[in-house]
Amino acid sequence: MRDLPENRRDMPAQCDAVPRRRLYTGPRLDRARAVADLRARAHRYLPRIAGEYLEGGALGEQTLARERAGYDDWLFVPHMLRDTSGRSLAADLLGRRAAMPLAIAPTGLNGLFGRHADTALAEAAAAEGVPFIQGTMSNDRLEDVARVEGLCHWWQLYMFGPAEIWQELVDRAANADCEALVLTVNAQRFGRRNWSRRLRATPTRPTLATILDAARHPRWAWRTLAHGMPEFANVREFVPRDRRGLFESAFWIREQMPKSLTWKDIAAVRDRWKGPFFLKGLLAPDDVERAIDAGADGVMLGTHGGRQLDTSVTALDMLAPARDRARGRIALYISGGIRRGTDMLKALALGADAVLAGRAPLYGLCAGGAPGAARALAILKAEAENSMAQLGIAAVGDLDRSLLVHRSRIAPDFLGADGTCTAASR
Repeated sequence: MRDLPENRRDMPAQCDAVPRRRLYTGPRLDRARAVADLRARAHRYLPRIAGEYLEGGALGEQTLARERAGYDDWLFVPHMLRDTSGRSLAADLLGRRAAMPLAIAPTGLNGLFGRHADTALAEAAAAEGVPFIQGTMSNDRLEDVARVEGLCHWWQLYMFGPAEIWQELVDRAANADCEALVLTVNAQRFGRRNWSRRLRATPTRPTLATILDAARHPRWAWRTLAHGMPEFANVREFVPRDRRGLFESAFWIREQMPKSLTWKDIAAVRDRWKGPFFLKGLLAPDDVERAIDAGADGVMLGTHGGRQLDTSVTALDMLAPARDRARGRIALYISGGIRRGTDMLKALALGADAVLAGRAPLYGLCAGGAPGAARALAILKAEAENSMAQLGIAAVGDLDRSLLVHRSRIAPDFLGADGTCTAASR
């Protein structure tokens, strides 16, 4: 796990692997210094099938890689001798104060990482003072998650099957006092996730090697399967009885996703839901304009974690033109690739009102349940607050484009060497 390419990005001080470095993978969450530590521990815990589901992207995974690399292209321009003693990351999200401008992104099948994983994510969000967006394909009932004390609870909607299904889900979210509805619009046809497909003998049956690998992870099996396979608790009643197995129901729901979904259908959801309404998964600036016309209160730019269209632009790429189209008329959130507090600051400086974190809290969840997910959020916040001080910024509202320069705008000889070295050069 410590040799994953993303983690090498954290080790430019090494010269021919000296000094020797290792990410922390032990059980003490307080010793996890970065999200990368939690990720490393998560991979020790997870079997291949669960790790692949967590990490994988579509086709050649170029979009997935670009989501992370894009943040490296933006470089900070810090300002000195500014008073940052009272700095704060606090922000208003839909009129409610949040500890930082971040929400836990909606993710499905979290029961693959542990029993009642969605409730654990909600508990972490409540503990750290940020919203939790629960997904349609989550494994805990939304009414049960809504009972988490102090939770700012949003609901993510997939439209599938006849209209009565999404209408009932919307009504249940309203009755559970969910504070916002997030309609995902870029997953009506699922991307081809080849690495995940290689672990299955058939669409609904893992290979023998995959099953044997899972058997070598008893702690995962106990936390996840001791009480049976996870179910899609919020939609189970809509699935035919002979298709209610974990994989069978997932593929049945995919088959029911309407490929004819258009902007006309958005109006029906907007009319039924009376609270704040987001569209998630947009990238084209023209679609931001259409979202405004459709009555959305916000959009969430994103690529579905690099799991849909490969070699596409990313949310970070399109943030500036989307902001130009929005012109302050609509909330603009961004998802994808948030692993550092500096990533959050860069997105905010480039015009995002808030960011979504998906994989980062899931790494923490796998590493240590609800406390692990809370640790991931706390790390992101601590890194961001420290970087604000380094930048000379005291409040989220002070972040703007003047604090960043794109790598392409700097002369190559100014950037200098890449920092690598060999034993012969020492």
